[in-house]
Amino acid sequence: MRRRSLLISVPAGLATLAACGDDKSDSSKASDSPSPSPSASAPSSAPPPKIVDGPLPAVTAGTKFDEKPTIAKGSGEPSKELAVKTLIAGSGKTVAENDFVVANYLGQVWSTAKVFDNSYDRKTRLAIQLAQGQIIDGWRYALAGKKAGSRVEMAVPPTWGYGSQGNPQAGIKGTDTLVFVVDVQDTFNATSSAKGEEVAQDDADLPKVGTNTDGKAPSIEVPKATAPKKLVAEYVLEGDGEKVAADDSVLVQYKGVLWDGGKEFDSSYANKQLVSFSLQQVVKGWAQGLTGKKVGSRVLIVIPPALGYGDKPPQGSGIKKDSTLVFSVDILAKL
Repeated sequence: MRRRSLLISVPAGLATLAACGDDKSDSSKASDSPSPSPSASAPSSAPPPKIVDGPLPAVTAGTKFDEKPTIAKGSGEPSKELAVKTLIAGSGKTVAENDFVVANYLGQVWSTAKVFDNSYDRKTRLAIQLAQGQIIDGWRYALAGKKAGSRVEMAVPPTWGYGSQGNPQAGIKGTDTLVFVVDVQDTFNATSSAKGEEVAQDDADLPKVGTNTDGKAPSIEVPKATAPKKLVAEYVLEGDGEKVAADDSVLVQYKGVLWDGGKEFDSSYANKQLVSFSLQQVVKGWAQGLTGKKVGSRVLIVIPPALGYGDKPPQGSGIKKDSTLVFSVDILAKL
């Protein structure tokens, strides 16, 4: 199955960035499954579940953290409660409800051991918010309180999964209990920031971006100079993580202002919502500007019209034709 389109699930401003990108979004990594996304039939107002230790099928192969697991077929009747077990205890940040969790996972049906989805084969980790309406309730309750670096197994009955209607697109019946193994890579929230080393901003003809890492939106001071004709992508804070490739997906915080006047037109900080996307889904200026940059960095990107919206800015965005755009982007994770 495929989750809701990135164009629907991200804040409106960046959704328009995606809409104006290259025509590759249907095949992009960020729009692949994941099956933990809720369906319209999923319960939304049930009280919190009782969490029990089992029963849970054994993991018979791929038992190390971040290895694709093989899970045995469920034996007997599964619990009607949410069964959760930490197979490997991590020591990283504690996951809280409403956090954005970065994870690898595999899901299968209890009664048949049919694997209906896994991120390991896609080689793209999931980044999803543990919030009602964003993910099935089984994940919300099972992962809250776990630490990054943990492997968690859960058996999710229909009440905490896709409800009595199941998820036909994924081959899940309304009576199916689902089994997941989840490797929690990291967790972020709406106040997460880049944590890299400060890089000197010496060019007086380029915008200056604030270096605060307190989760608040950084300032962006646009000079009175003429906007550059070519793309600018410079570190403000340089992280020490992996470099982002042109076909990667990322989890980011960002703020965008117009070069002409410095007016803010979009911000994940204002929306209180981190954003994940494939670099193949956004305008060329974003894709080219983030390619090669390190995770954990804050990047200044100045996008000339030819690599942004040109003479066709999104309706209602407040962006005029042939505008130069200025962004501060914190690269929190590579997916």
